[in-house]
Amino acid sequence: MHCFKRLGERVMARTFERQVVELHVRVALFNRFTQLGSPTTVPMDAMP
Repeated sequence: MHCFKRLGERVMARTFERQVVELHVRVALFNRFTQLGSPTTVPMDAMP
């Protein structure tokens, strides 16, 4: 969440189309940060 807030709390673009693109980029980055922070679980019988 900290990284998402560092992108800015306000939309910087002026036109509506660019605002939409800016928010899509923010959501994509937030999803990537979430994916990187999620643990991967491995069943115990699959370990060597």
